[in-house]
Amino acid sequence: MIQVTRKDYKESLENMLRRFNRKVQQSGTLAVVKQQQYFEKPISKRDRRLKAIVRQERKVNKLKRAKLGQK
Repeated sequence: MIQVTRKDYKESLENMLRRFNRKVQQSGTLAVVKQQQYFEKPISKRDRRLKAIVRQERKVNKLKRAKLGQK
């Protein structure tokens, strides 16, 4: 559980909220919750990983072509 307390009595609520949001983002808690929001079959998880690998390879190839000046 993520907790944020005031650094001193002068710290504003906005600063505390900003620090809390940053800690939540860095911990990855929100991403995990969003991912588990809907049930996925185990097969589709495997397919999702394979698609992510293909996407990453395409991105690398696209960057290489851009550096060479090709389309």
